[in-house]
Parts: sequence; C-alpha cells; structure tokens
Amino acid sequence: MDHDNSRREQTTRGRGRRRSILIACAGVAIVAIVITIGIAVGRLQNNLTAVELHDPSSQTAEDSSTPASPLNILMLGSDGREAGYGAYGEDDGTMRSDAMVLVHIGSENGYVDAVQIPRDTVLQLPPCDDSGRGTFAGGYGMINGALNHGETCSVSAVEELTGVAIDHVVAMNFDGFADIVDALGGVQVCLPEALRDRRADLDLPAGEQMVSGSEALALARTRHAVGDGSDVARMGHQQMVMSAIVQRATSNDVLVRPDRLYSFLDAVTSSITVDTGLESLTQLAALAQRLSQVETDNITFVTMPWEAAPSDRNRVVPTPAAHAMFEALADDTRLATASGDQPPSDADSSHDQNPNADDADDTQDSDPSTHSRSADAPLCEDQ
Repeated sequence: MDHDNSRREQTTRGRGRRRSILIACAGVAIVAIVITIGIAVGRLQNNLTAVELHDPSSQTAEDSSTPASPLNILMLGSDGREAGYGAYGEDDGTMRSDAMVLVHIGSENGYVDAVQIPRDTVLQLPPCDDSGRGTFAGGYGMINGALNHGETCSVSAVEELTGVAIDHVVAMNFDGFADIVDALGGVQVCLPEALRDRRADLDLPAGEQMVSGSEALALARTRHAVGDGSDVARMGHQQMVMSAIVQRATSNDVLVRPDRLYSFLDAVTSSITVDTGLESLTQLAALAQRLSQVETDNITFVTMPWEAAPSDRNRVVPTPAAHAMFEALADDTRLATASGDQPPSDADSSHDQNPNADDADDTQDSDPSTHSRSADAPLCEDQ
C-alpha cells in the first residue's frame, strides 16, 4: 500500500512539474509575442514620414475616423528620379506627380469614388509657402509640376482645380509602388493583347497573369504601348492595377498570412509620405477600418472628363462634366458606378484629343468617359 501511495505521489509531482513547465513556456511565448508585436509596431511607426498641410480643412485626425463624416484624400504617385528604377529616367532633382487620384470616402462609409486627374492638366497654380523645397509664387502650368514644391503645393493645386477641400495627402514614389506589389506576392491582371514598351521596360503577354512589382509599375506607367501614346490613354491600365491591388490586399492570401500581411504593412509605411493627420499607426488604422467597411463593388475608379487646352492641344483642361463631377464630390454625392450608368461626360470628349502623343501619325480617338472601373471588376471584363 505504501508503495502504491509513493508511486501516486511521484506521478502527481511529475504532472505538477510538467504543468509548471508548460505554464512557464506559455508565459515565455506570450512575452515573446508581445515583444515581437511591440517591435513590429515600433518599426512600422518609425517607417512613416509626415508633412504639415499648411491650410488643412476642418477635418481633424479624430474626425477622419468618424463614419458619419465624408473624407477626401489626395493620392500622389511621384516620378522623382531618386528611385531605384533607372529605366524611367535619370535623377534630375525634380519631383512631379506621375499619378494623381482624388479619393472620396462617402459618409457612413457607403462608397468610395476615386477620380484620376491627368497629370497634363493645366491651370493657374496657386502660390504656396516654403515646405522645404522653396516657396512658389504660383503661375500657369501643369498640375503635376506642383509636387516639385512639396506635397502641400499639390494639395493646393488640386483644391484650386476641383473646389474640393482635401483632408489628407498620401504620396508614394516608384520604389514604394513596386515594393508594395511585391510584398503582396504580386497581383493578378488581364491584358486583352500583348504589351511591349522598351522605354518602360515592359514585355507582357496577353491574358490573365500574375505580375511582379516592377511589371505592375511598368504596366501602370507605359504610354507608348497603348492608344495614342498620351497620358490619358494609359489610365485604364492604372485603374486595372489599382483594382488588382485592392483585391489582393483584401484577400485571404494576405489577411490570414501574418508574414505576408506584415510585409505588406512594412512596404506601405516605408513607401508613403502622409500629412500629420495620418502620421500615427492609430490614425492609419482608423482610416483602414473605414475603408474595410466599404464593399469592393462600391469602390469605383473614374477618369476626369477632359478636353484639349485652348492654349496647347498637347495639354488638357476639365470639361463641364468634370466640374459637375467635382461638385458631386464636394456635396458628398455618389458618382455613377462603373457597373451602372457612366459618370458625367461630354458628348464631344472623344474627338480631336491627343495630349502629349509623341507621333501624330499614331493618333487614336480617346474617350476618357469610358475609363471607369469598379474595384471588384472581373480581371478579363474588357476582353
């Protein structure tokens, strides 16, 4: 009997030791996870670069996370040549916005309308204060040149063009765009025909395919492989790539993969410059939370209706339909969706327009009103 009691006591003590070891290991694991998360959050926070908007609208960082409030964000794609993609030009010390998208988040997070503004749009640029690149006295010129004087100058220029008060700005360069796509493991696109453009280092076959960051960047930037070689002609491909990024970033291939999700967040925070209203991870998370509540079929990319500028047929200006579109954004009125009626357009918008075409003999009619795409559009819908 004593022998049996002794064995039971040894067994109990053994189980107790194993339980203590397991508890200790679990505690160490929890501490390690917390430390790892802390390091990761700290790194992501340190990645961010912020600029001050000289005259921001009434939205505060806290207000921007309120679903009841509409929100306007200017997205800039910079063609600064300091980036590592030498195929796109040498560093000449200038900064221009190769892509400009005015993103409107509707009240109650019901929809997102993203309006692409052609970089060749001309207007009377407003003056802006010194933001580290010198003051700008203003003057007539292309809207993409405003970025050479800082992100706040681009905000002022777009507000001047559209009449829409901008709450936040997010800018990204070539490297950042490609890194984000690579962090997602590539994105799926569909091309109705093969595209080749030696100047953009682009060579892609027709059909559905996964493209890398450099390939997605080349696809978004190529002018010579599409239409009349103009800036506006390539906007359909830019919309395709933006839709592909939205679909990929919200897929289970990313969301349930901690390694891929962290790589994506690391690439995003390392690649963007934001205003001070978005300079913390908390503020960015609040914005991401708002966007996550919008169904992808309620996210639409459209192109600003345009016509050739009277002063220069190789430049463009907004049409009356564009001004109606901007008024709708300012009034928090949803634009027509890509899957339904077309956004406002001008009946003659497809005639005699060829901004920045390199070869007049290659001129093709371009109808910007057809550049409209829902974020959940099937890959090969245009084939």
